[in-house]
Formats: sequence, structure tokens, C-alpha cells
Amino acid sequence: MRNIGILCSGGDVSGMNAALKRFVEYSLAKDFVPYFIYNGFEGLIDNDIHRVGYHDVAGIISRGGTKIRSSRSERFMEEEYRRQAIENLNAHTIGYLIVLGGDGSFKGMQKLSQESEGISFCGIPATIDNDIAGTEYCLGVDTALNVIKDAIDAIRDTASSFNRAFVIETMGRHCGYLALVSALTSGAEMCLIPEIPYKLEEYKNIFHRQIQEGRGYFIAVVSEALGNAQQISKWFEKEIGVGSRVTVLGHIQRGGNPTVYDRLMAFDFVTHAIDGFLRGDDCSVICYNKGGFNAKKIEEVAFKTYEINPFLLRLGREYGHQK
Repeated sequence: MRNIGILCSGGDVSGMNAALKRFVEYSLAKDFVPYFIYNGFEGLIDNDIHRVGYHDVAGIISRGGTKIRSSRSERFMEEEYRRQAIENLNAHTIGYLIVLGGDGSFKGMQKLSQESEGISFCGIPATIDNDIAGTEYCLGVDTALNVIKDAIDAIRDTASSFNRAFVIETMGRHCGYLALVSALTSGAEMCLIPEIPYKLEEYKNIFHRQIQEGRGYFIAVVSEALGNAQQISKWFEKEIGVGSRVTVLGHIQRGGNPTVYDRLMAFDFVTHAIDGFLRGDDCSVICYNKGGFNAKKIEEVAFKTYEINPFLLRLGREYGHQK
């Protein structure tokens, strides 16, 4: 009997429930016995581990968040609690564990791998920040981008009606991916992210010229990593001469009905994770690059810095320059 577990760690993303559904159904198809570990690494420490079947994933594919909940575990930093987590896995004879999460979650997974014997681990990148090295895409990103798109489209209606500037702050932690892609695909006039230096004086010259040519409003998308949304709003009023408002989208970006793409990606990630176990992989992360999936060693992912696609950065550098 091959027992296999799955847990979610860190921030939730839309698509996790689709991954749980595929996990149960594909595990059973491959003669594994599936277990849910509730509340992430905290639940692993507390032995919140339960055998599951088809009925546990019925109807969850359209729901955002994660049915088995997630957490950020301070206790997991301490060896004694990791030892307890390993003992709990052994008590349930779980020989395979899938971890859905981000960089910190994978570092925790690696610690378990180093400190345990006979247990194989596989990570699935799941963070709307899309800041995991080694993969072009993380689960949940498409849904988050669509939530941002809908918000910006709605805000544009008000911006154009009142001839205002709206400064929209997106999430992303230290990475500007969400802000950059959202700005490009929503037709924003300004995009500020940590990866691209900018000069407000150049934006000022461009915007004054555009106003003379008839522009009545502006959409600015800024990354939370810069922490300057209020500053940029005041700049619009003082230097550009238009009324300005700040909209912090916040945690709505992490929820919502998962898109078709994220549901399909969830199925793909989980399928490749389980297939990797069948091949004998013992500690890997499933990555998506150039249209294909591959398993990479944890060291290639968790201890390297993510870099945004160069072509996207090239497009982003067009902002704030005279045209």
C-alpha cells in the first residue's frame, strides 16, 4: 500500500482546489492511497492528517482558496517540530508528500527531505506573486491577473468620467510581475515595478504633452514592493494637475473562481508530480517552461532568485519614455 499526502503552505491561490481534486482522482487511479494534511505545516505538526476519497473533492473545482486550508508555520522553523511532523507522516505510513506553495514552503520541504528517510517530496509552485525561480508560471497567477484586469477595467470607467488619475497597487511581494503584466494588458499609462528604474520627470513631460493633445485621465499600476502608491497619487495632483485616487486591490487578487487555465495547470502540475514519484524522484519541484513541464531539483528552485521574462521587461521599459 502506497500512501501519499498533500498540503498547502503559505498564501492561498485559486486553483488549489482543482489540484486537490486531481490529486485524489489520479492517486487512486495509480494505486496510491491519498491523504489530506489540513492547515499546512501546522497541520503536519498537529497530526491533522486524514485519508480521503472521491467524495472529499466533489464540487470543489470551481471554488477559490483551498479546502484543506493553509498556514505560515513559525513552529516549523524549529527542529523538534519538524521531527514531530516526520513522526506523523511515518505513523500514517505516508511515503510521498506533495507541497503546494512558494519559495519558503519549498525550503521547508527540503528540510523535511534532509531530516527524514524513505519519504519522497515534490513541490508545486503556487503563488500569485509568480516569483519562483526555475518556472515561468505558478498556479493561481492567471486567476489573479483576471481579477486585476476586471478591477482596472471598472476603475477606468470612473477615471474617464471624472478626468482623474487612478493609482492601482497590485500585490506581488518583492516581484513586479503582476503589476507589469496587468499594466501592459489593461492599457495603463504608467507602470512602476522594482525591476525597472524610472524617472518621474520623464513621465511628467510625457503626461503634460498628452494632456495638451486631449488626454483626460490616467491609469497607473504600481507594485506593492515599492510602497509608493500614495506618493505617486500626490505627484499626479501636484505635478500633473489632475485629481488622483489610490486603489489598493489587496487580497481580492488571491481569491475568486479559478480560470480555465489555472484549473488545467493544476491538473498538469499534480499529474507530473505523481508521475515523478512513479519514476523515483525523491525531492523535486515541478516547473513549467517554454510550454512544457519538467522536474527540477529543489536546489535549482528554492535558493535562486526569480527573474521576469526579458521580453516582458523590454515592454515594461517603454513606459516613461518619450515616444
